[in-house]
Amino acid sequence: MRLWSLHPKYLDSKGLVALWREGLLAKNVLEGKTKGYKNHPQLLRFKESNDAVGSINQYLTAVYEEALERGYHFNKSKISFDFNPGKIHVTKGQLNYEMVHLQNKLQIRDPQKLRELLNVERIEPHPLFFIIEGEIELWEKI
Repeated sequence: MRLWSLHPKYLDSKGLVALWREGLLAKNVLEGKTKGYKNHPQLLRFKESNDAVGSINQYLTAVYEEALERGYHFNKSKISFDFNPGKIHVTKGQLNYEMVHLQNKLQIRDPQKLRELLNVERIEPHPLFFIIEGEIELWEKI
């Protein structure tokens, strides 16, 4: 499971579809609707927020909006828009790590998207997150 801290605009089409699918899985886990993945490290930051289910719905909303911008038709009914917007921190080191990780994936999967990312000067986080100083997050599996 990869719930990117990066803004979804950086993902290629396969990455965006995978993020939607994995985000929905995370939502099911946080809602207690599945037995697997309960202790997945990627879920820790959502669990530590004031409202884990609201946070994952807010996360998925931004993914859904990016999909709409690209003309994709994700199923809007899979998420709840009834959440109180909040913010979760992410470290600058985590964003840098994820950008390199994504670029490595794109070398084979989508060289054109990779070329676009090589010109990014300031990495934007997913709209749920705000950036703080720090190294790679402790929950990240390296």
